[in-house]
Amino acid sequence: MSVVSPGRWEWRTFGESFGEAENAFAGEPERVQESDETYFLSVQEGDTVKVRDALMDVKHLEHVNEDGLEQWLPVMKAEFPLPATDVSAVLASLRVEAPALERDAYTLEQLLDEVVHPCGELLSVDVHKLRRRFTVAGCMAELSDVGAGGHSTRTIAVETEDPELVIAAVRKLGLAGRQNTSFPRGLKSLLHFGRFAVVDVGTNSVKFHIGEHRADGAWKTIVDRSEITRLGEGLDKSGKLEPEPMARTVDAIAGMAEEAGQAGVVDIAAVGTAGMRIASNSAELVEALQSRCGVTVEVIPGEEEARLAYRAAVAGLGIEGGSLAVFDTGGGSSQFTFGDGKSVDEQFSVDVGAVRLTEKFGLDGPVSEDVVSQATAYIAESFSRLDGRPVPDALVGLGGATTNLAAVKHELETYDADVVQGTVLDKDEVWRQIELYRTRTADERREIAGLQPKRAEVILAGACVIATVMGKLGRDSLTVSDRGLRHGLLAERFG
Repeated sequence: MSVVSPGRWEWRTFGESFGEAENAFAGEPERVQESDETYFLSVQEGDTVKVRDALMDVKHLEHVNEDGLEQWLPVMKAEFPLPATDVSAVLASLRVEAPALERDAYTLEQLLDEVVHPCGELLSVDVHKLRRRFTVAGCMAELSDVGAGGHSTRTIAVETEDPELVIAAVRKLGLAGRQNTSFPRGLKSLLHFGRFAVVDVGTNSVKFHIGEHRADGAWKTIVDRSEITRLGEGLDKSGKLEPEPMARTVDAIAGMAEEAGQAGVVDIAAVGTAGMRIASNSAELVEALQSRCGVTVEVIPGEEEARLAYRAAVAGLGIEGGSLAVFDTGGGSSQFTFGDGKSVDEQFSVDVGAVRLTEKFGLDGPVSEDVVSQATAYIAESFSRLDGRPVPDALVGLGGATTNLAAVKHELETYDADVVQGTVLDKDEVWRQIELYRTRTADERREIAGLQPKRAEVILAGACVIATVMGKLGRDSLTVSDRGLRHGLLAERFG
């Protein structure tokens, strides 16, 4: 793409097919260019930094308008060897702290070998472009074939000095529903490098995770939190998602999407689980989220939910072999996966979860021992597929109920994933906590060290599920995994 002069506005999208927009590029192009360039990419949201025609070329993102158009300002075009002061400026443009530079000037090879490659936050990639230029609605428009790091994609770019003309051209091309994506961000998505986010829309809580995929393939956690929205509140009675829980959930996810944007996230994957599988009006929530914040939620089957959770648990705990049972109890369902090490033999989902049990048996406050017995008997009957199985060598529990029991065991005033991960819960501790919750109101439970306050209403139900699973599978203890569906999805979609 040509150098953008100050005041020019850009819009770009990536994909293999562009629908009706292809027609605008079917004729003879006004100009065809082929080039080989080297891009420097940062895990954070930096400027556009590349080497083309043996020159270091840096463009700074000057402004983003209300339509999402970007205005890029050229700030450097320098020859090699590059002075150390310019190297420092390049690294600042990439939001990377400059190391101690030992040379007065750097050739491209020295810059790559001594500065870029040793830094896990940076990635260099050779890019081949074949660009075809056209004029659309008074704007320069390019359709390009791009090859980078053994991957290929296509991109359409539209630019001119007048942002209104750019928007008009994008609409004329039929691409108005697509998000504007800068070239560096598109490359990072193609190469699975940078920051990526996952949203897990559960029946009781929405889990949000931002992971940073570094140049050496390692993942670094940037954000990992959850927000209890009680999406499934009233679902058992009506079979539908109620307006107020939906509104709470949309507000929470919109906030997460905004946080992801501020963190420089390249792409977001969002999945819905049991509550959205069960509800007859889940499409309303999907449409509301797409309209409000551009997040597309995919409702996944229970078996897929179980598989992803199993993958995360095995990787997170370093389990290599032996028979293994992994279960994840959520607000609307519980997922089970059986395997040997990394090999999965069987997986299934049961529509029994903490929110639904709480509503069915009134477990959000003090209850008698008889009520707990009725609840556990109901859970045991619902989990009949666990009957008659050999005792697994290891049992791993995931999900908010399990991690909260671990946090209460450790009396964590502030949740610490490193402490919770790998915690062993024996049956005596689980039943101690069942008694603790059975005898208290929700407000009294909120005073218990380690318990997430918004989980106070459903924690007794979750603990009953955990106790029942341990009994059914003949295990006196389980290992807690802080990793879950979101971690498995992150690795699979963006790893």
